[in-house]
Amino acid sequence: MKKMKKKTYTMNVRGKLVDLSRPQVMGILNVTPDSFYQGSRKQTEAEIANQANEIIEEGGTMIDVGAFSTRPGAFEVVTQEEEMDRLKRALSIVRREQPEAIVSVDTYRPAVARKCIEEWGADIINDVSEGGITGIVNTPIHEDESMFKTVAQLQVPYILMSVKSNLRDMLISFAGEVQELYALGAKDIILDPGFGFGKTLDDNYVLYRRMEDLQVLDLPILVGISRKSMIYKFLGGDPTTSLNGTTVLNTLALQKGATILRVHDVKEAVEACKIYEKMQSV
Repeated sequence: MKKMKKKTYTMNVRGKLVDLSRPQVMGILNVTPDSFYQGSRKQTEAEIANQANEIIEEGGTMIDVGAFSTRPGAFEVVTQEEEMDRLKRALSIVRREQPEAIVSVDTYRPAVARKCIEEWGADIINDVSEGGITGIVNTPIHEDESMFKTVAQLQVPYILMSVKSNLRDMLISFAGEVQELYALGAKDIILDPGFGFGKTLDDNYVLYRRMEDLQVLDLPILVGISRKSMIYKFLGGDPTTSLNGTTVLNTLALQKGATILRVHDVKEAVEACKIYEKMQSV
């Protein structure tokens, strides 16, 4: 395995610098009834608490809380009020159980993101809409606020996910968006290539093969391919049979410069990180 030149990154979380020089694992906690992977759906207080604790106990360092399914074929567009109610309840449980954990909120709505950061204990905004460019569940976005301006005002880390189908367009868009965010005063930006969003099966794998080229932007990279259709539409099966494919792709992502792995299965991802780090150190 070819050793990649090590890049060191940090991000500011609640006034503390978090070292991203070692791979981090972000565990998924979905408080939705219709997330694409049934195993990640947690709705009762006990389920939410147990999942938050399990993520940290298995070696995860971040918890990503989502209250709105963005899977293909999702049957509902959750209202802003319902999304807020779900997140307020979930974040209070997560913070009670894991007060020191780094918590991101998965939302494309600036008003929801603001509430989560200012009042409900979230630390990071994870935005699958590329700042509002794309629609969610085939529904256009019409938000009163700008996500980029909200991120800059809140001064929190921001995960910027691309919906572009190829590397060239992605690099061009990311470069412009990052420049805009910096001009507004945003600080910590994390790039997510957006596997499964706006991409065909082959698009995903072509992008994966060249993912290390994203490092030209000199920003941390998050990869979220956990149990996604790019695995089971190629190998067969469904999300429940896609753990092995997920681990293979996570390992390749680490080799190609990924800083954060967003996953359903934390223990397996942490083990992949440990083996990757061992291979880099000997």
